[in-house]
Amino acid sequence: MHRVTIADVAARAGVSTATVSRVLSGRGPVSDAMGRRVRSAAEDLGYQVNTIARALRDGRTGTVGMVVPSITNPFFTSLVESVEHVLGQEGKELFLCDARSDAEIEARRLASLVARNVDGIIVSPSHGTESGRAVQETADRLPLVQLDRFVGGTETDWVGVDDIAAMRQVIDHLHAGGARSAAFVGSRLTNSSTEQRLSGFRRRAADTGMTVRDEWILLDDYTVEWGEDAVAQLATGAAFPDAIVCADDLIALGVTRACRAHGISVPAEVQVTGFDNIQFARLGEPALTTVDQPTDQIAAEAVRLLGAVGGTSRAHIALVPKLVVRDSTRGGDSAPKGDSAPGGER
Repeated sequence: MHRVTIADVAARAGVSTATVSRVLSGRGPVSDAMGRRVRSAAEDLGYQVNTIARALRDGRTGTVGMVVPSITNPFFTSLVESVEHVLGQEGKELFLCDARSDAEIEARRLASLVARNVDGIIVSPSHGTESGRAVQETADRLPLVQLDRFVGGTETDWVGVDDIAAMRQVIDHLHAGGARSAAFVGSRLTNSSTEQRLSGFRRRAADTGMTVRDEWILLDDYTVEWGEDAVAQLATGAAFPDAIVCADDLIALGVTRACRAHGISVPAEVQVTGFDNIQFARLGEPALTTVDQPTDQIAAEAVRLLGAVGGTSRAHIALVPKLVVRDSTRGGDSAPKGDSAPGGER
């Protein structure tokens, strides 16, 4: 089968190959009428731009790699969707890799993307220290932006949400709703997200005089099952907290489910909050009060920073979060109540 070439398009349009090249690449002055003529000829013939040749000529492939800790986590699924949408608006394609929450797998994924000559990489590191070497080595070779999570000691741009400010909103809301003691349920302290959220939780709880017992700090994994196990542990203690602050919505959904199983009323006996505002948060029983992560804005900033990489200064953009109040807490005046869409307005 004959492969349609730029010469075929030029012959159909009755112009030179140089004119066709200017029209299809968007480079150089061409009249609107001429542009329409060339594009019509290309469409009629089914001409497709040779992306390999263009990449060799321009030194760019129009592709961006993205590595996330776990694509099964609904928050990262939403984040990937937002990044892909932003890249699509710029005519770029996304190559997605799942690190499976393993720093070694993540390092291989990063190396694979570099070998495929992507124009840049967006990564949410799996581990707060073990991911450092691969992330920095990759950043030394091509533009790289960390988002949501970050690795300390690396020299890259980063964009995410202000976890400390988020915990301030959560604790203030719970306190306004009558909570005077609180537990924290999160993942192991191997990533910046949990580290920052726990730090913000402890700090604001101390500021408000809220009681936090050592045995009420429960850390394991970002899963529904861990939320259920955490409630089972809390239920065997000498006292039960007035509130349970969860590091993500999956944990919180497990917590509310386990509370029902143990006959603990939410929010009458214990208030529960999540983090991320995933789609399932508003479908829980009761619907979760949670911190909304503006995934569309995070994605837009990450793509913008990726295109701006090259200077000596590094951007650290912490976006302001929003607390979405639903039925798993007792209210108060610290945040508006509603069912905003996950990941900000869409």
